[in-house]
Amino acid sequence: MSDQTIEAPPAFERPASPRREAARRRERSFISFAQAYPWVFWGAALLVFSLIVVLWARARPGYDPYGWLVWGKLSIRGALDTNGAPSWKPLPFLFTVPYAIFGHYQLWLWMVTSIAISLCGPIFAWRIAFRLTPADPARRYAAYVAGLFAAAFVLGMQDPLLPANYVHYILSAESDTMIVALVLAAIDCHLNGRHRWAFWIWWLGSLGRPEVWPFWLLAGAWLWRSDPTYRRWLVFSVLFLLFMWFGIPGLTSKSVFTAANVAQNSARECHGNKVTCTLTRYHELHANPIWILAGLSVVWAAWRRNLLILALTAGALAWLIIEVALAIKGFPGVPRYMFESGAVVAILAGIFIGRLILAVPPRLSVLLRRVRGLHLSPRLSTQLAGWATGLLVLVIAGSLLPAAHRQFRLERADLREQRARTVLIGRMSGVIKRLGAAHILACGQPNIPIEYQSTFAFYTDVKIGELYVSQNYERLHPHPLVNMYPIAGAGWKVFPSDTDAASAARCSGLTLVYH
Repeated sequence: MSDQTIEAPPAFERPASPRREAARRRERSFISFAQAYPWVFWGAALLVFSLIVVLWARARPGYDPYGWLVWGKLSIRGALDTNGAPSWKPLPFLFTVPYAIFGHYQLWLWMVTSIAISLCGPIFAWRIAFRLTPADPARRYAAYVAGLFAAAFVLGMQDPLLPANYVHYILSAESDTMIVALVLAAIDCHLNGRHRWAFWIWWLGSLGRPEVWPFWLLAGAWLWRSDPTYRRWLVFSVLFLLFMWFGIPGLTSKSVFTAANVAQNSARECHGNKVTCTLTRYHELHANPIWILAGLSVVWAAWRRNLLILALTAGALAWLIIEVALAIKGFPGVPRYMFESGAVVAILAGIFIGRLILAVPPRLSVLLRRVRGLHLSPRLSTQLAGWATGLLVLVIAGSLLPAAHRQFRLERADLREQRARTVLIGRMSGVIKRLGAAHILACGQPNIPIEYQSTFAFYTDVKIGELYVSQNYERLHPHPLVNMYPIAGAGWKVFPSDTDAASAARCSGLTLVYH
């Protein structure tokens, strides 16, 4: 029987359809773009996540952010007025003015932006701790753990005055957590050699808090000396910052120092010894174990002459000294103004945990092999040392469980209050729509509790300063008022008072109980 060779028919490849080929090209171009510009991809993801957080939390901004939104609305109408609360800050003004163009979406745009920037704070804390925990690729897990603890410690900071924790300020769309993120981003840029980027991030932070000014000036001085071609930009940054802080208030208020004047009249100012009060508030940012870990990290850095960690420590200490000096001058010195320094403390504590994971196992392994009678192999002693180190880290984490549980309960209670406040704000908007803002203002001066004045101004497009009612002045010079007060059941009671015959017609129909 003869063998026969059967030749296979030639392979025939069906050409891809134009639609499928176009889809493949789009997929390849998207992947190439994501690889070339990963920050665009992660930035978009962060914005989407922030929107999800806003929808889940169902919280609304605090008193100050609503005031900043009012600034934006008044600015596009050419009627900006920075007299009175909230204290002038240029940083939110950069966002609330362009966002005001989008009408009622201004609120949502600000909240998503604020939360997205604020969430970068723990991310940069993680990056800094990761970078300052020197681990070879085989032991990179130590740097990951250090970064994880640093980020958690930042989120765990608290403000004992409210009382509230760091997450409260994120969900309330405040600027304090945004400035923390900017400060840590600037530090991260310095560590990566991107000093120009760091300078401009310091500059943005300087638009939010005056405590940032010395660090911004130091970054500018370094660039002035090392990069002479950049000096014109440095001069421009100084002039623009001065205009933002003092020029705009000079044009829209009674004084160029209106921000300082408002801040020096805070009800949360330290009473008694300013120094000890500010230091006590600073200490209460963190639980005691975190301070111990951070202190050990500084001692270790001094012993090993680690200049980067010592420079971080010096920066945190400088921030505290500036805050003490401001408190002595009459500024409030509230804990949230020290979040930036507290974030550095959190990073130092995370770094020490990473150092423990790196340093303890090899030393403990050698010690175990020297113990008489054990006769441990190098492999077994290394495993036992690793388990002991893991147990040590668990003990450290366990020491923080009471503080973490207290923070969790505090935030859960605060979130319930914020959601109830959101319902109340929504019903205030319903009252204004039902009665009409023009009708309310035509009757008389709105008289509403202080904590809701900026919110009322946001929904009626009036200046916040016009809502302040002096009881002494009212007794001497009575004039029509439209009183609005929250009542039980998340409702509002509205009624005019001190009306006369001339204002009776304008005030008709303004008595309302709204649920």
